[in-house]
Order: sequence, then structure tokens, then C-alpha cells
Amino acid sequence: MCELQQIGKQAKQAAFILSQLSQQQKNVALSLIADQLEQQSERILQANAKDIQLAQENGLSEAIIDRLLLTKSRLSAIANDVRHVISLPDPVGKIIDGGVLDSGLRIERVRVPLGVIGTIYEARPNVTIDVATLCLKTGNAVILRGGKETQYSNKILVEVVQEALQQAGLPKEAVQAITDPDRALVMELLKLDAYVDMIIPRGGAGLHELCKQHSTIPVIVGGIGVCHLFVEESADLDKALPLIENAKTQRPSTCNTLETLLVQRSIAKVFLPKLANHLASKKVNFHADEEALVILQNCTDSAFAVQEQELRQEWLSYDLNVVVVEDIHQAIAHIREYGSQHSDGILTSSQQLAQQFIAQVDSATVYVNASTRFTDGGQFGLGAEVAVSTQKLHARGPMGLEALTTYKWVCTGDYISRA
Repeated sequence: MCELQQIGKQAKQAAFILSQLSQQQKNVALSLIADQLEQQSERILQANAKDIQLAQENGLSEAIIDRLLLTKSRLSAIANDVRHVISLPDPVGKIIDGGVLDSGLRIERVRVPLGVIGTIYEARPNVTIDVATLCLKTGNAVILRGGKETQYSNKILVEVVQEALQQAGLPKEAVQAITDPDRALVMELLKLDAYVDMIIPRGGAGLHELCKQHSTIPVIVGGIGVCHLFVEESADLDKALPLIENAKTQRPSTCNTLETLLVQRSIAKVFLPKLANHLASKKVNFHADEEALVILQNCTDSAFAVQEQELRQEWLSYDLNVVVVEDIHQAIAHIREYGSQHSDGILTSSQQLAQQFIAQVDSATVYVNASTRFTDGGQFGLGAEVAVSTQKLHARGPMGLEALTTYKWVCTGDYISRA
């Protein structure tokens, strides 16, 4: 714990320095990081090869190994992502609103960094750079705790970032990592409220639940996407097919992927066979309720009875729950019961029903006639994201740079006293 407290103290001091930097100073540091990622590529790839070898020896899936893998082209893409962050407007110092009171006191709400961010994440070494650069851009220090699967990659990536920070004349402690795989250190980090201002977990439901239960620091909960689409009877069924294909199959392992399709009973017998035929080449497995199963089993061998617990889980694969509902009321009730408040949508030609869906579905992102795959910082024009929040405080949905800031009230007078 003493070592972790030292990391926390160093991060807090670094955050004090970062909070006073100009946009130009931060961008110079980010430019050096991007350059160093490419110049130190051989060193980084050698470390990554150790992680890949261990992953293979431990029998990890090909999908996980692919997420772990770094190549020269992937490193170049990560470096270019850093350069993209440089191009984004710096929210720090932005005046949100303000005015002059009757007393003559001028008040302004001004964006400021949060301070120290703690990020706990799993098998994606690119997250190390993504989070570090977004935090630096917003004047925050960061303590990173990656998964044991990426311990060698994370260690070298943080070293490269720290070397670039020193070249820029900034404290290397602005970006630190807990590289020891001991899980007890995660619990210690969650209690480090004297130094850490926010915890952002990026991983599965278990990690989020762990952070919620044990953290004494505010936690951004999100990234768990049990996403729904409701096909209402007035929807254009031909246009709905490629949209559903996109939402389910474009990249199934993401949190904004469709997991449960709700179909209105009045169109189920017509629409579900069309859907099965349309998705046949994608080899989608349908986990259907009793009514949908009868229809789907007549047109596909990939239909199975859905289990109740499956309606609450992320498949993150080519598996899709299908449920027949009577109307919009039943569809919304289903989403309220089984959804994760991530991304949910309706396909309809009715403006009235679209507005009802928007008003009654309490999710971070609600769609009308669009794929859930748009829930992404880049797609939303935020430039980048550090996470997707499904809670209500202090950020919701894709978290861009502004979500890594808070604000302070700045009040200016001419020796004014309160009456």
C-alpha cells in the first residue's frame, strides 16, 4: 500500500502541474509521444511478443490474442490516433456560461481538469495510449492498471510515454502504471481516494461490479451493452434488414452491438423469415422466445430456445436474442427489465411512437431508425472517447474530452461585499 500511496502522491503533484499548462504545451508532449511510439516500435513489439507467447501458452482464444497483438501498422495507427487528439479543441479553460449579478459580481463557470484518473482495463494495450493521451490533453494525471495479459506491453508503452513527457519538460509521473498483476492492488487502488478523483473501469460486467462494490472513489459505470432494437409494425421491413445486420454483425465484440431484437407480433410471421434468410450468410444464432422459435425453426437450423438469463447478458458474438412483443408498451417494458441503459432503438414510420420511445426509454443513447453501432465518441463527433458511460453522473454515453473535466465558479468583483 505504501508504494501505491507514493504513486498517488506523485500523480496528484503531476496533476497540479498539468492543470496549469497551455494547449500548446500539452500538444507538444502529445506530438513527442506519437513520434516515440513509431521510433521505439521494435522495442515495443519485442515486449508485446512476450505477452502473445504467454497468451498462446495459457490457451487464450484467438479473438483475445488478436486484441493483444501489436504490429508496426497497428502502432502507426495508434500514433496517428494520438496526433488526432492533438487536433481536437482543448476544453480546459472554456467558459461554459456566466454573467453579471445585480450586485455587480461577475460569475463564470470555467472548465478545469478532474485531477487524477484511475483506469482499470483488460486485454487491450491500445487503451494504455488512448487513455493516457486523452487525460494529458485535458490536464489530468492518470494511474493505469491493465490486465495481466498485457503486462509487458503496458510496461514498455508507459515507459515510452514517460520518456516523451520528460523530453517535453513535464513530470513523467503524469502517466503511471501498476504493472504488478497482483489483483490485491486493484482493491488498493479503489481505496486511494486521498489522491484519485475518478475510477474508469473498461472491461466486463464483473470488473464494473467489483469497482462499484469496493471503490471509495466515484466510478464511471458503463461499457456493458445489452442493446435492443424494436421493430414496430409500421417500420420499413426491407430497410430494417441491412440495419439489423449492421447492428449485430459489423463488429460483434463491441458494447454497442445489438443483443436483443424485439419484433411486434403483428409482423413477426412475415418479418422473422426474411431476417433469418438475410442473416444466413453471417451464421447468426437466434435465441428465441417461444413464439419466435416456432417461426424461426421453420426457416433456419440456427434457432434455439432463449434462456431467461441470456436476455440480461452481452453475447459479444454472432448470437442474437429474438423476442416477440404485443406493442410498444411491452417493448419498452422489456427494455426496462433487461436493458443496461446503453443503446436502444426503435424502427418505425410513426413520429408519435418514435417520440414515445424517446421519452420512455431511459438509456444513455436512444435511436430512431438507426443502428446502435453509432454509439462511439468518434462517430458522435467527439473525436475520441475514454469510455461509454451508462450512468447519470457526471457523464453519460460516449465520454470525450469534456467528460474528463469538471468546472469551477470564478467570481470577480470590485471589492464587493454581500448586502
